[in-house]
Amino acid sequence: MQKRRTAGSTQKRSGKPAGKVPRKPGIRTFRSAVNYLLSQVNHERRPLTARKKTQFSLTRITRLLTDLGNPHKSLRTVHIAGSKGKGSTAAMLSYMLQANGLKVGVYTSPHLLDIRERIMIGTEKISEAEFTRLVAKIAAIVAEYKTGCPTFFDMLTAMAFKYFADREVDVAIIETGLGGRLDSTNVIEPEVCGLTSISFDHVPQLGTTLSDIAQEKAGVFKKGVTVISAEQTGEVKQILKKAADQARSPLMFVGDEIGFTYRFESSKTGGPQARIGLTTPNCRYDHLAVPLVGQHQAINCGVAIGLLDELKNKGFEIDDEASVAGLSKVSLPGRMQTLCTSPRVVADGAHNASSISALMRAIGQNVPYDSMVVIFGCCADKDINGMLQHVLLGADKVIFTDFGSPRAADPADLARAFAEITSGRMAQSVPTLAKAVENAEKAITRDDLICITGSFYLVAEAIRFFEDHPHRV
Repeated sequence: MQKRRTAGSTQKRSGKPAGKVPRKPGIRTFRSAVNYLLSQVNHERRPLTARKKTQFSLTRITRLLTDLGNPHKSLRTVHIAGSKGKGSTAAMLSYMLQANGLKVGVYTSPHLLDIRERIMIGTEKISEAEFTRLVAKIAAIVAEYKTGCPTFFDMLTAMAFKYFADREVDVAIIETGLGGRLDSTNVIEPEVCGLTSISFDHVPQLGTTLSDIAQEKAGVFKKGVTVISAEQTGEVKQILKKAADQARSPLMFVGDEIGFTYRFESSKTGGPQARIGLTTPNCRYDHLAVPLVGQHQAINCGVAIGLLDELKNKGFEIDDEASVAGLSKVSLPGRMQTLCTSPRVVADGAHNASSISALMRAIGQNVPYDSMVVIFGCCADKDINGMLQHVLLGADKVIFTDFGSPRAADPADLARAFAEITSGRMAQSVPTLAKAVENAEKAITRDDLICITGSFYLVAEAIRFFEDHPHRV
């Protein structure tokens, strides 16, 4: 697949090689702070051809944290890795801990609309003033470096640790950005580690086989730190068990060491809903309603409760009834989010083949419709053929589009790949989301559905697009 930069790109790629240090900036406003961060090397936005495995290292983040006074060492943390579901798992755990009266820091990526979404305490984003102060502090430190400038993600990670330490959170939930072993977050010594489902993602950085990817994810294992893992394929499970043995980390799988049952039900009063049963070493949950839609979210919920149970072992005061009450309040943008009622539009940030498959199943179970138009855009370094094969299973019509990122796959290339996979099945390619929505609306009736998916970047654009729609949700 070819990669290109588009005229509509909302975030410029830094042309500086890793390690080049910028001049000392004057950071006095939130906008100048954001612009400074965006000027740094950013592996989230750079095209595949610009990245090398050697650019991933813990050296830069370790140096920066040392100069900040090692704030991460004063934190009690939960570390969550995996290929999909990290954000959902972090959200469910956070809501349960908050319901128990705890002050909870949450560090996740990417963001949808506001970079401050990445650093939160409870449901409150870091303030613009605090964000600006921390960027200015880090910029002043980095300006003294002769070599080895931290990346965009290094800086945000250090900011999160410093903010959580300054605010004296009771526990911080830390999500890995990419992989695990060399991820900037992998400097913490957590109370417990979580692993969500592992599948093909970030192949150029993590490896071309599931075994390679699992090995990188298992790089977050620490001696004596319990790992709670989602169900995994046999190949991945063996890799994780071997890595856990080598790290001397107790490893528990939801569905094995942690008893897990799942059922889907639908009623006139409650509508479609997933319920789980879970038996941990300290508690038992029966017929627990999962707050997010889809069987994959039921599994993520199982991991979140397993993490909660281990925190109870670590001395946190956890009440089961309070936890269930907190869980029921979970809301997470960009996951099966209804954006509009007329036309009916659902958006989901599924961004690999496994998550697209889960999305198509979840829509089939939970959303009644006659036919579905999928508006699809993804990054060029993804398993595009794998994603498109699962799109095909749910979509009656597909419209490919761009989302203004240097990493975005060309819509025309996506349409050609789709035609090859489907032996000539027709699909449209358009340059903008606005045009894609316009074409989709012409192709649907009242009982049809539009699904926007393939990337969180595309979902963010969709949320903005429908903000002023008269039938927005």
